[in-house]
Amino acid sequence: MRSSLPEERLSEFVAGIEYDDIPAECTDTITRAFVDTIGVMIAGSSEGAGRTAAESAGIEPMDTAVETLLGIDADLPADSVALRMGTASHALDYDDLSWAMNGHPSITLVPAVLALANEADASGRDLITAYAAGFEVECAVADPVSPDHYEAGWHATATFGTFGATAAAAHLLELDETEIGHALNIAASMPSGLKRNFGSMTKPLHAGLCSRSGVTASRLSDDGFTADTAAISGDRGFWDLYSPVEWEQFSIGDRWVLEEEGINIKAYPCCYFTHTSIAAAQTLTDDGIDPADIERVSVTASPGAGDALHHANPETGLEAKFSMEYTVASAIVRDTVGLATFRDDAVDDPDVQRIRERVDFSTDDELAYDSHEASVRIHTAADTYERQQENPPGTHDDPLTDEELRFKFDECTHTVLSDAETDRLYDTLSSLSAQADVSSAIIGDR
Repeated sequence: MRSSLPEERLSEFVAGIEYDDIPAECTDTITRAFVDTIGVMIAGSSEGAGRTAAESAGIEPMDTAVETLLGIDADLPADSVALRMGTASHALDYDDLSWAMNGHPSITLVPAVLALANEADASGRDLITAYAAGFEVECAVADPVSPDHYEAGWHATATFGTFGATAAAAHLLELDETEIGHALNIAASMPSGLKRNFGSMTKPLHAGLCSRSGVTASRLSDDGFTADTAAISGDRGFWDLYSPVEWEQFSIGDRWVLEEEGINIKAYPCCYFTHTSIAAAQTLTDDGIDPADIERVSVTASPGAGDALHHANPETGLEAKFSMEYTVASAIVRDTVGLATFRDDAVDDPDVQRIRERVDFSTDDELAYDSHEASVRIHTAADTYERQQENPPGTHDDPLTDEELRFKFDECTHTVLSDAETDRLYDTLSSLSAQADVSSAIIGDR
């Protein structure tokens, strides 16, 4: 008989999932997610919040072996490793996301399972299965209260991600159904992350905190720690306290969210609410508009975009990632919007600033709060050019090509690794399901 409590159904799902249960399309999606996330994690470890987190842990990213950077061969406890890697994974805002949770799934899952991979003697299939368990759980917890939870000011990556990280870690540690239930209910007391901190180092820290919480909650449960049985769904539980609306629907295991809604891999290292506008602006300017002729740019997007993008005149690269005005101006002036676009010394580029000052950004209340549709109009003295676009590049239904994903991986890893190391790591990750021992495969011949 099916359990009635959501917590019990979550635990049953995590305890019961096996690699062979996962549709082949999903294993491919997860493999690409590992490739993408580990790439941005390596790049993120050398800049800003990721570098600070690494140095705080006594690691100099530019002089550290890749296995230590990825937590495979690290002296620190797994929870500390997960904190460092989670922070690095989100430091550049270049990591993937899913509309099913209104957040970034892989940075909550990959750091947690990598931090435990050596201890668990994990194979590639083990990591893929743990990822699948965590992804489905965090989306199931998100569904009853999204997008109201995000709109209320919570950073959904950090809050829902805490449950995903816990499920992934618990599965990898082979906790039984009762222990998984305790771990998830322990995790219900751990979510945190305020949207107010978007544009600062604390936003990527949110990912590190939820990855660490997943490891901690699972380890505590494994050692006999207990929690209330309805800390997610019960009176004054997570859903009750963290959402402005009363939750109703809940499901887990009835479908593969990973297959139906999937993951969107970022083409640009900035807030996802800017991506459709960036793509639209680039398409327009590629048709031959000279930036010197531009008098005004009008951008219209969803209320969610207006909520997240509150740095009209950014002063730092981090703030610029949350600026519609700056990102669209960069798309118009520069050939690419990449990692270099958001370095502090790039923000004051006079050509970009000239256009940024001419960008008018507004929101359309008729669009769904979390819609990624956007409209861009470029006005010159001679004409007006307009493009309306529903989605950005790299969505689950219109994914980056393998060549584009590899280009992004190289862009990220070459900040730290040699060409040979980059090639070897890419080959290992892109054949993840074939790796009998992930730790040994990543360490290689050292």
